[in-house]
Amino acid sequence: MAAMRDGQGQLVFGLDIGTRSIVGTVGYINGIKFHVLAQCIREHDTRAMLDGQIHDIARVGQTITYVKEQLESELNCKLTKVCIAAAGRVLRTITTHAEQKFDEDHEVTAEDVYSLSTLGVEVAYDEFVKSNDTDMKFYCVGYTPMRYYLNGYQIGNLEAHKARSIGIDLIATFLPDDVVDGLYKAVEQAGLEVANMTLEPIAAIQLAIPEKFRMLNMALVDVGAGTSDISITREGTITAYGMIPVAGDSLTEVLVQHCLVDFDTAENIKRRADREESVDYVDIMGLPQTITAQEVKDVLSGHVNEMTEQVASCIRELNGDKAVSAVFVVGGGGIIPGYTESLARQLGIPAERVAIRGQEVMQSVVFENENPRNDSLMVTPIGICLSYYQQSNSFIFVDFNGKHVKLYDNGKLTVADAAVQCELVNEDLFPKRGMALTFKVNGKTRIIRGTPGEAAVIRVNGETADIYSQVHNGDRIQVTTSTAGEAASMELGRLPEMSEKLRVCVNDMGIDLPRTALVNGKLENEFYSIQENDDITVKNYYTVREIAEFMDVPLGGKITVNDIPANTGTRVYENFTLCWNPDAELTYEELEGPEEEEKTTVVEQDSMPGQNPVPEQHPESEQSDDADHMIVIVNNAPTVLFGKDSYVFVDVFSFINFDLKSSQGRTIVTKLNGRDAEYMEPLSEGDKIEIYWKDNKTDERI
Repeated sequence: MAAMRDGQGQLVFGLDIGTRSIVGTVGYINGIKFHVLAQCIREHDTRAMLDGQIHDIARVGQTITYVKEQLESELNCKLTKVCIAAAGRVLRTITTHAEQKFDEDHEVTAEDVYSLSTLGVEVAYDEFVKSNDTDMKFYCVGYTPMRYYLNGYQIGNLEAHKARSIGIDLIATFLPDDVVDGLYKAVEQAGLEVANMTLEPIAAIQLAIPEKFRMLNMALVDVGAGTSDISITREGTITAYGMIPVAGDSLTEVLVQHCLVDFDTAENIKRRADREESVDYVDIMGLPQTITAQEVKDVLSGHVNEMTEQVASCIRELNGDKAVSAVFVVGGGGIIPGYTESLARQLGIPAERVAIRGQEVMQSVVFENENPRNDSLMVTPIGICLSYYQQSNSFIFVDFNGKHVKLYDNGKLTVADAAVQCELVNEDLFPKRGMALTFKVNGKTRIIRGTPGEAAVIRVNGETADIYSQVHNGDRIQVTTSTAGEAASMELGRLPEMSEKLRVCVNDMGIDLPRTALVNGKLENEFYSIQENDDITVKNYYTVREIAEFMDVPLGGKITVNDIPANTGTRVYENFTLCWNPDAELTYEELEGPEEEEKTTVVEQDSMPGQNPVPEQHPESEQSDDADHMIVIVNNAPTVLFGKDSYVFVDVFSFINFDLKSSQGRTIVTKLNGRDAEYMEPLSEGDKIEIYWKDNKTDERI
């Protein structure tokens, strides 16, 4: 930066390279005040810039040179470094959410938070690439965390908390390479080096909306010549950036057509009409003309409304489809008569809540130069200077795995930032888990994760490093990507459901039966290795024949299940009672009765009001031969549901004797497989159901 003076801080040179003009400001900070020592404004001789984009680098470089030399002459010192800002026309933002899960409770570290942010930037970049309809190469120039989440709930700071999952909402900003190169080359032609680069919306907000006001939901609109840049604040942070390619020049072009003059003459008419009652000019035919200020206002009013309509629409879009509480307007284009009133109408907020900010926000600025300009046009140039103290940003170059990479330097660049710029995915830096195994158990999906692999090997300039190691201009980074662990595997017998025993009573003796399972409809043993997408059904019953084979005893005499005549194919569920006479012989029909024709019923019992329900008896004649049936266990007794293709919990009440009217002082309790049931949830074969009354005072079962 420029030379030092006694009693002052380091001089900062800021350039606002705009569509219509270039504004240079030089000053320094002393305490909380920024002191402006010199200012220079120079309009482009030609339309070398359009909509905030440099079209003629050489001509823009010449204008920058003029501004620099004027400031050097006034200050009597050499200016070698400069702070600049990129226009919003080329700024792209992505607001996204990223989440990281842990296998078990995990204490969150600073590295976890950094990894989460890096993942968020990757997600934002992937989303941006999908929406990028150009062939330009974009760079992520920074990101701002907006909210953090712990186990799905918003939290201020993640570190040191126990978590199963952590999440982040962030806003990432992107600039195309040619925009950055154009700005750098124009500045270099003037013999200057970029000391810091920021974004115009960020620069403007530095001065226009101090941090103490950012808890409010506000918008800042920087109306230039080619673009209108928009920033949104809420909850103490900048939540969104936006831009519309409509600003002061679009109004000048309206006057070009109306008055039949060239662009410069139309611009002069627009400016003079703001302070004079009428303006004399000569049209392209060489004829002298006069236009009143009111006529200029009338001609432009419709286009001002169109402009503010677009700005209001952009504000709503950035602010979650709703208007903000207030709007500050800066920039030369914002002083157009009727602009603030029209914007207030478009947003549906009081007119006094949309205001041009100039001298009002300069309370922390001291002008030491003669005839200073301190209106809304100077907000962004001074903000560019202030950004130098907030962050020292420029581009550096590093070698990443043999590739020359340009990085936007925010003063905290790490190996991870370089990896993101090279589109190296997060998984290549961190240990990769082996392939997960996905399958179903009793109709519910289950996932077993693979084992983690080895982390990436990272070296910076030949020295061992990690993803958090800082990098500087010219560093050589070598990354050997991480490896994947072993794929997940599991034997059928290791399923938790297989460890539970099925207890039944056989001839007055309690028997514990091991669980068995069907895999894709085929019976498999406990050593079967589960495969991807297997459909596993852990059986909750044995047939009479299977129980006899397990016990290795002969069947004989009459078979009964829960005192009901049965055959070898009859299903026996948990807590069922099975009896037969091993010394007697079975008839052919008794021995070979098919499993699918089995009908399970239970003896009806009268149920007085308040007693627990018991299944109703449904004679065989009442069951249609082709009706599907399902057996569930209600209060430890089997119940046959029939007459429908499928059943939900509430269907059970049609098959049990339960008084639903005696509810005084009592609450009905309904449970399915040990948990509270929902009346419309589907039932499965063998489900265990409890239905009973509970006393509201004693909380005891009745």
